Amino acid sequence: MTAVAARVAGAPISWGVCEVPGWGRQLDPATVLEQMREVGLTATELGPTGFLPDAPSDKAATLATYGLAAVAQFAPVVLHDPAVDPVPQVEKVIDGLIACGATTLVLAAATGVDGYELRPTLDDAGWATLLGNLDRLADRAAERGVVATLHPHVGTLVESGDDTDRVLAGSRIGLTLDTGHLLIGGGDPVRVAVEHPDRITHVHLKDVSLALARRVQAGELGYRDAVEQGLYVPLGEGDVDLAAIVKSLQAQGYSGWYVLEQDRVLGAAGAEGAGGVGAGGADAEPGEDVRRSVAHLLSLVDGPASGTGEAAP
Repeated sequence: MTAVAARVAGAPISWGVCEVPGWGRQLDPATVLEQMREVGLTATELGPTGFLPDAPSDKAATLATYGLAAVAQFAPVVLHDPAVDPVPQVEKVIDGLIACGATTLVLAAATGVDGYELRPTLDDAGWATLLGNLDRLADRAAERGVVATLHPHVGTLVESGDDTDRVLAGSRIGLTLDTGHLLIGGGDPVRVAVEHPDRITHVHLKDVSLALARRVQAGELGYRDAVEQGLYVPLGEGDVDLAAIVKSLQAQGYSGWYVLEQDRVLGAAGAEGAGGVGAGGADAEPGEDVRRSVAHLLSLVDGPASGTGEAAP
């Protein structure tokens, strides 16, 4: 199995780059990709549509300029509405993945409304459509040499542990295990890692402040506001039991990527700090936070594990 150090990738969301309108200040690709290289990353997810150039060949050329390999792209797609065909949207994403040499499509079950603050309750008919589309998209991706996965995500139609179990029981698609989103959604990422290693084909490693997560769950704090207040923290500095998750995955032979994500909201331009991002609070040194996360991940597999917290709210 390839060493973990060779399977660590970054993601633009750690620099505040997000598909949600009004999320925060959006840094340009040159700034983000240069800082990825400065902290030692050699691979990245592609980021939201519009971050890199639209033309697949231009995406590949941009990453090559910074010596970064591409591993995957996150794609929120409406899957539950029988009047919406997700295939054309997904085909465009696959075009970009293939051009960049990436192999993983990370789907999320979008509600059809911008943002991740509210989500409707899905009825049985909606679930049937969603699950059928997941299998259809997984088959289409496989025909083109790409692995499709489903990413349980806060504010989407697959958010909680129960939602995740329903996907695992009702479809063939693989899973992107996001250790932060699953915990915030009320699930247990440790349980999923231990019980379903055969379905996990991609991993987003996040750490989370449980106190803020519980406020989101209780409806006391909006999701975006919680992110801005520091919901996500460098690996090893929050309450996700990352040691249990990583050690279980490694023991079960997981050979995919560990994508480091610390979702953040950047403030308005001005009050610039080191590295070209705002100083202090949620804007403080994204690159330095990524460095700390890389070091913590490697300590889990190469040395004594750091302290961990609760597995789930």
